[in-house]
Amino acid sequence: MRFNRMLLSVTLVVVALVIQVSVLARLHLPGAVPDLVLLTVLALALVYGHVGGALIGFGAGLLSDLAPPADHAAGRYALVLCVVGYLAGLAKPENGRLKSATGPMAVVVAAAIGSTVLYAGVGALVGDTAARHVGLSNLLITATLYDLLLAPFVVPVLMALARRAENDPLADGGSVSKTADVASGWLSSGTGLRIGSQRGGLRVKAAKARVARAGRIKGVKRL
Repeated sequence: MRFNRMLLSVTLVVVALVIQVSVLARLHLPGAVPDLVLLTVLALALVYGHVGGALIGFGAGLLSDLAPPADHAAGRYALVLCVVGYLAGLAKPENGRLKSATGPMAVVVAAAIGSTVLYAGVGALVGDTAARHVGLSNLLITATLYDLLLAPFVVPVLMALARRAENDPLADGGSVSKTADVASGWLSSGTGLRIGSQRGGLRVKAAKARVARAGRIKGVKRL
């Protein structure tokens, strides 16, 4: 991953995690908690692809595992978000542009359901039965609903930021010079003149004017 991708991804994930822990988790909503970190991983995976999505998902999940008040084994949510980020990155459009919101919303629904089921499954393997007491069906419904309500305000904005970072002219050192060459070529083709040829033409015209003036003077003297 390039430096601008890493910097943007780390910043967005940390901000999302802080908001989720300090704000969303304190709302005490019934069922699940709106997963802003999951939506951040999905937005970046839809721009960076499956490899970037897997790496970002693993890092975001690991931070979530270590951030208080986490009460589960470290690496559990990292595994979940790594898989989710990889699968979401496979849905990245070829041209990088989404034609409608149907695709991202479908990805959000699938990710909300898949992450909840996978998280509960991994918890069952390590002896965590909290999902059974809360009710897996209740978690699935509320997680999907909350993420769908939050996604239109998060996913498009983060995708736009990621695309803008990808098109940063500082990322390509030769882009500025290429743009200048294209601009100068367009100007020269539009006017049909170049600085060198213009100077040469002015010199030729001045020489012809001097010759004509000298010819007129000689003609007057002969008369």
